[in-house]
Amino acid sequence: MKIGRVLTKNGKIVFCAQKDDGRICEFDPEKKAVGTEIDIERLLAPVMPTKIVAVGLNYRDHAKEFNLKIPEEPLLFLKPQTSVIGPNEDIVYPKGVAQLDYEAELGIVISKKCRSVSPEKVSDYILGYTCFNDVTARDLQAKDGQWTRAKSFDTFAPIGPWIVTDIENPGSLKITSSLNGQIKQSSNTSNMIFDVFTIVSFVSQIMTLEAHDVIATGTPPGVGPMQPGDTITISIEKIGELTNKVVRR
Repeated sequence: MKIGRVLTKNGKIVFCAQKDDGRICEFDPEKKAVGTEIDIERLLAPVMPTKIVAVGLNYRDHAKEFNLKIPEEPLLFLKPQTSVIGPNEDIVYPKGVAQLDYEAELGIVISKKCRSVSPEKVSDYILGYTCFNDVTARDLQAKDGQWTRAKSFDTFAPIGPWIVTDIENPGSLKITSSLNGQIKQSSNTSNMIFDVFTIVSFVSQIMTLEAHDVIATGTPPGVGPMQPGDTITISIEKIGELTNKVVRR
């Protein structure tokens, strides 16, 4: 099933499900019930998380690209809720930033509140998977020596367009990014250092995860800069494509 959020023609924001025939219908996430077809104005980010937990350096081929040591445990940082945008919304290139990078990532969406979950029980707390772009002000990341400012600007967390709930093996999905139609990143989630279940369990030992929180699982090699006017598309096998344009305001 594909689950999302939409702005309807009458101005309401509602959860929805996309049927196999492409029709978009109301969806009750608590009852997991699909309702009647709705007229949509546009797709929004499929969830509005209380927090985004992201993993740094989680692809073997990315670590090899920069000749970096494989981490012994997941390297975590946070992105705020205010950085979230949905498909086809604009990524704003901030004033004072010299290099703005794309990072294609698989996003995990949490289904219900959880804490201290074992890897064997993690699947009970995953709603599904989505595309995620960990937009980064690379020059500020290097300048600060820590990642909060570089990762946290408004519009720096494009998510979507859908949450796909029936992915049997999230550890074997092709993942790419394309800038203006040219492929820049191309890898597979099988290259992750820490898999989905290890990551969720690890994070849950540190903090309570709430329903609809998002965990971004790291990016493969090939990250690079975007310019105003560019279009960036994150594609993940069986999940879909997330496209956003970069603008200067």
